[in-house]
Amino acid sequence: MTTIEASSETDYPINNPPGHTQKLGHPPRSSTSRPAVTRITPRPCFEGTHAVVTSDRWWAYRSLPISRRQLCWSHLKRDFSSHAEGLAAEKEFGEHGLELSQKVFQAWKAFQDTNDRRELKHTISQLQREYKPVIAGYAAKRARNKRCRGMARNLLKAWPALWSFAKHDGVQPTNNHAERALRSAVIYRKLSLGTQSEGGERRIERLLSAHTTCRLQHRSLFNYLTQLLTAHARGHPAPLLT
Repeated sequence: MTTIEASSETDYPINNPPGHTQKLGHPPRSSTSRPAVTRITPRPCFEGTHAVVTSDRWWAYRSLPISRRQLCWSHLKRDFSSHAEGLAAEKEFGEHGLELSQKVFQAWKAFQDTNDRRELKHTISQLQREYKPVIAGYAAKRARNKRCRGMARNLLKAWPALWSFAKHDGVQPTNNHAERALRSAVIYRKLSLGTQSEGGERRIERLLSAHTTCRLQHRSLFNYLTQLLTAHARGHPAPLLT
């Protein structure tokens, strides 16, 4: 069975060293019964795992093999929308991308209704044949493609990662679950002044991980922290979030 991870990230200010900004990543598991993990790190931490990771196009995910990636179509749709507001070739590229995004989401909705993976693969195969030459046209080194050439080439390089959701059971075409799980960390970042030390980073990682996991498991964070402190005071093993 394929292991599934979804990942999202946001900027997080730290003063270790001063002025440095790192990514606060949140790769929640596909099952809410397993603990969610928040890390303050310059890049996502998926070493030692063979999971298929659904994420945006952030450069740090390029360390993962293409076969273990799924690009988030919600992020792609936003990028296409931005290009569609441009002019000439950029506008055409964005409109083609939005059209493709709509068809991808329609195919995914049909699969959710019917659970017919064979039909999903057939539809996605047709979309690949239809739109890969279109995107390749905007990746060509021409003056008119100046404002869309970068994204077009990036999509072609990561082409297999656009369609992993059709191949692997449990993989979704978006990382919306991870985005929602990261929301509390984003709010905390806006209300705080970041961290001043490595110890502070570890404390925030653990508190945010516990907060999100308890929310996903419909548990009381206050009760869990009470049990945790009681166990520590008595020298007992810490209660697990599993």
